[in-house]
Amino acid sequence: MRILAIESSARAASVAVSEDGALVGQYFQASALTHSRTLLKMAEDLLSNLELSMSDVDAVAVARGPGSFTGVRIGVAAAKGLCWGADKPCVGVSTLEAMAWQGEGRGDVVICPAMDARRGQIYNALFRFEGGKLIRLCEDRAVALDNLVTEAKNRGVPYFFVGDGAKLCYNRFLEEGLAAVLPPEPLLLQTAWGVARAARGKTPEPGFDLTPNYLRLSQAERERLAKLQNQ
Repeated sequence: MRILAIESSARAASVAVSEDGALVGQYFQASALTHSRTLLKMAEDLLSNLELSMSDVDAVAVARGPGSFTGVRIGVAAAKGLCWGADKPCVGVSTLEAMAWQGEGRGDVVICPAMDARRGQIYNALFRFEGGKLIRLCEDRAVALDNLVTEAKNRGVPYFFVGDGAKLCYNRFLEEGLAAVLPPEPLLLQTAWGVARAARGKTPEPGFDLTPNYLRLSQAERERLAKLQNQ
C-alpha cells in the first residue's frame, strides 16, 4: 500500500511517501513560513521527484491532532482536498501516536510524546514497544507537567521524550532526579514518516468523514463561553 502522509500539527511541516511500510521519500521543513504556503507545494514536489502522481497513491494519511489549532486545521483541510480531488480514501491518526514511532528501538523506556499546550499543560500520551509493536498506555490528553512527573515517579522507568515540548519535560525530569532521554535534534520534532507508520494497518475512510481532534477548546471558544457565562 502506498501512502502519502502529511504532518502540520506544530512548527514543523513534512510530507512523506511510504510503500508497504518502507519510507520512499520525505520532505521536512521547520521555518517561519505558514503551513498553508508550504504543505501542498511540498507534497506536489515530493510526488514529482519520485515520478509519482496522486493516481499512484492508495491513501492519504494525516495527523488530525492534537496540536496547534491552525496547523491541525491546515493539515486536515489539505488531506481532505487531496482525497476529494483524486478520489482517494484517508486515514486520520493521532499526532501523539505518530510521534511515538520515533522511540522504536530505544529499549525499556516509556515513550512520551509531548507538545506544548500552553496554560501549564502539554498534549501527551504514553507508549511502549513490546515485541516490535507499539502499545498505548493511556489516551491522548492535555495534562499538567506536575501530574506527568508524579506518574513517572510511580512507574520508575526512564522516559523517552519527543516533540516540541520534549525539552521542557526533559529539563523538569532532571530537576526531579528522574531518568529521561532526548533524541538527537534532527529526530526531535514530528514527522510525516511517523504519520505513515501510525496509519499502516488502519482502515482508510472517505476524506469527507475526517475531522480534527483538538482535545481542548480554542482560545476564541473559551472566551466566548466565558462571556456567555458572565451575561
